[in-house]
Amino acid sequence: MQIARTITELRQLLAGRQKPAFVPTMGNLHEGHLALVRQAGPLGDATVASIFVNRLQFLPHEDFDSYPRTWEADCAKLEAAGCDLVFAPREQDMYPEPQTFKVHPDPALADILEGQFRPGFFVGVGTVVMKLFCAVFAGRPEGVALFGKKDYQQLMVIRQLVRQFALPITIVGGETCRAADGLALSSRNGYLSEAERAEAVQLSLALRTLARDALAAADALPAHLPGLEARAMDALRARGWQPDYLTVRRRADLQPPAAGDALVVLGAARLGKTRLIDNLEV
Repeated sequence: MQIARTITELRQLLAGRQKPAFVPTMGNLHEGHLALVRQAGPLGDATVASIFVNRLQFLPHEDFDSYPRTWEADCAKLEAAGCDLVFAPREQDMYPEPQTFKVHPDPALADILEGQFRPGFFVGVGTVVMKLFCAVFAGRPEGVALFGKKDYQQLMVIRQLVRQFALPITIVGGETCRAADGLALSSRNGYLSEAERAEAVQLSLALRTLARDALAAADALPAHLPGLEARAMDALRARGWQPDYLTVRRRADLQPPAAGDALVVLGAARLGKTRLIDNLEV
C-alpha cells in the first residue's frame, strides 16, 4: 500500500490508472469504512482512501481538535482491507491558502436537518469533497466514489453535487454497518462511556418505532406525523437524551412526505457529550 501526502504525489502515484475507486474518510476507521474499501475493490483499477480531518465542516464549538487521529491503526486496517493508496494530506497541503472558493449546496437540501443544527456543515463537506474529487479524478474519463448511508443527507448532497457539476463519477452508497445490538457504527462512538454505550442503541430503536408508527398511519401520514415525531422525541428525552430531530421524510428529497411516498426515518440526538445520528429506510 502506497501513501501520498500531497496532491502532486497522489497524482504521480495514480498515473496510468483510468478508473480509481475512492473512499473519503476522516480516519479513526471502523468496520463501516472498511466495508466501503472492500466494496470499492472490484469497482475500479485502484482503491484509494483519504484520511483528512476537514476543519471546514466543524463549527467553532465542535470537536475538530479532539477528533480521534489513529494513523498507524488506520493504515493497518486499510492495508488489510485491500486499499492500494492512502491520501493523507496535512492541512497546509490541502489548503495552502485560505479556501475562499467554496461549494454551496442547494439550501432546500442542505439547510434542513443536519444543516439546520450544524449551519455551514454541508458547505464544508461539499468543498472538501469537490477538492478531493479534483485531486483523485482529474483527467480521468470516469471514477467511483463510495460513501456510507449512515450519513444519509450527506450522501444526497454529494449525489446532487456530482449531478449538477456533470462530474464523470459514479456515487455508490454503502449500507450502514451496525454493532450486534443495532447501534450504527461511528467514529464518535468512542466518546461514549460504558453506560452511554449500553444506552446508545435506543436511538436506532426509537427510529424503528417511529418507522412502524409512520407505516401504520400511512393513509393519513401528513396529519399524524407531527404527533408521531413529538412522541418519539419525548421518549428519548425521558431517557436523558437531548434530541435535535427524529423525523420521517420523503426519500427523494428529504422533504415532508405525502401519502404513498417512499420514506426514510432520520434522527440526531446527543447522549451526554456525544452527538449520534442514524437513519432507517422504510
